[in-house]
Amino acid sequence: MTHFRSKLASFFTNRWFVFVAAMWVQSCGGVGYLFGSISPSVKSSLNYNQRQVAALGVAKDLGDSIGFLAGAISELAPLWVAMLVGALQNLIGYGWVWLVVAGYVSTPPLWVMCILIFIGNNGETYFNTVALVSCVQNFPKSRGPVVGILKGFAGLSGAILTQLYALMHTDNHATLVLMVAAVPTVVALAMMFLVRPVGGHRQVRPTDNASFIFVYCICLVLAAYLMCVMLLEDLVDLSRIAVTIFTVILGILILLPVAIPIFLTISEVEVGGERVPLLVEEGNAEAGKSGVKEAETPEYILSEVEEEKPKDVDLLPASERQRRIAQLQAKLFQAAAEGAVRVKRRRGPHRGEDFTLMQALIKADFWLLFFSLLLGAGSGLTVIDNLGQMSESLGYDEVHIFVSMISIWNFLGRIGGGYFSEVITRDYANPRPIALATAQIIMAIGHFFFAMAWPGTMYIGTLLIGLGYGAHWAIVPAAVSELFGLKYFGTLYNFLTAANPAGSLVFSGIIASGIYDSEAAKQAKGHLAGLLDVDEPLKCKGQICFFLSSLIMAGFCIVATILSIILVIRTKVVYKNLYGKSRT
Repeated sequence: MTHFRSKLASFFTNRWFVFVAAMWVQSCGGVGYLFGSISPSVKSSLNYNQRQVAALGVAKDLGDSIGFLAGAISELAPLWVAMLVGALQNLIGYGWVWLVVAGYVSTPPLWVMCILIFIGNNGETYFNTVALVSCVQNFPKSRGPVVGILKGFAGLSGAILTQLYALMHTDNHATLVLMVAAVPTVVALAMMFLVRPVGGHRQVRPTDNASFIFVYCICLVLAAYLMCVMLLEDLVDLSRIAVTIFTVILGILILLPVAIPIFLTISEVEVGGERVPLLVEEGNAEAGKSGVKEAETPEYILSEVEEEKPKDVDLLPASERQRRIAQLQAKLFQAAAEGAVRVKRRRGPHRGEDFTLMQALIKADFWLLFFSLLLGAGSGLTVIDNLGQMSESLGYDEVHIFVSMISIWNFLGRIGGGYFSEVITRDYANPRPIALATAQIIMAIGHFFFAMAWPGTMYIGTLLIGLGYGAHWAIVPAAVSELFGLKYFGTLYNFLTAANPAGSLVFSGIIASGIYDSEAAKQAKGHLAGLLDVDEPLKCKGQICFFLSSLIMAGFCIVATILSIILVIRTKVVYKNLYGKSRT
């Protein structure tokens, strides 16, 4: 019995179990992706027009991206508190929307509905923050794959919840709103005390690579499976038994990653894991051997080394560079101990150390990352929000196929972005923003294909934009944790997410919609006035509808690429210090 209890305790404190639990939270936490399915029932039940539904959509986007409170709570209180707040917001916000849609309470004003949608959708920022903060701290040496997988599951949550709704087999569309209010809340409460930091850097093992490969395989199978199921359910009238079987298989695929912590616990692979220290800890350990007070070393001595080293040192091979820096550091330690030099007190942390939000806001690297994300991800979100109109303007009838496809490509972009950015940094010690620049070039090509509107380019553009947009949300959080530290990661990440709706507001709310309405008005002048329905919104047909806006977004993606390249040049030394030692 004692042995069993020991095994059970080891299982629940295994960082891989925490990672799997975070996947489960994320797999139902991205409720914002279901807004397109919820909005028709809200529109019909409350007799809203399209402009009022659009206002709810803006409230949804704001709730999805404004996570300052989630970041602050994750710093000031245990992470389970943030998870609890997110679950309550999700339940209260969408629960009240369900009561309104189902007719149990009177219809409130539009601004109240916007607040309810904002509150409900803002709950997912807490789920995101808790999952990312916990797992990035548990896997500090594998930040790219961890972030990519978690953000990928968040992107797939819309398709997963849609499949659960299909299983209910009901014509009452208000039931979908109830499911959005209940399922994420129940899962979050169940995982509330399980998703937390458990000291992962003390447990790094060679089995990690095999475990990540296993998770990647499950992700690829899950993406392919969901694609096939969605196409079948759209094209074929399936029986209830078939839908049930498909949903059960989906549940098995989602639960399958738990085999990793079970295997590691039974085989005792993770017991007594050897500690693999982080860069800051290594610096502290080396400094402590010099005879200088340990409290002063990271604050002053290492700052002095950075300023005193010759510029050509950074151009040397990794082993030689480290040897030269160690010699200079030893000399400064000795001189400081003898009183021969006065070591200056530095102002704030250096890149790679822990930054508060206020300290990060005065750094050029932070704003380069912010505006690169704004231009890249903002243009991608514009395509996602307008994909239905884009496909309709080119004469496609089955627009939902492109919506489903871009969801899958978005998922694969997040998985692939995390994997390939990790290869770039860990295997070659190159800055992670190289992968960000590559994703933005891919998106620029995708926007160009949308502008040209050649036969079949809708499929190509959807593929490229989905992959590039998804990659942003795997690369940027990992890069933030590397350049600005883990301590305040939740606040920093949630600030950067505000770039997403800001970019969409400019590209979609001003540029794309303005050009579309202008071209639609021009086309309307060519029709007889008596044939037009004044109550029907104008529609644009043909390549011209999104030609100019797509070219503009392609140009801004190129600007984002330039910003990312500048960030690469500025952070080469940081990544050499972080990952160069592991290659020598």
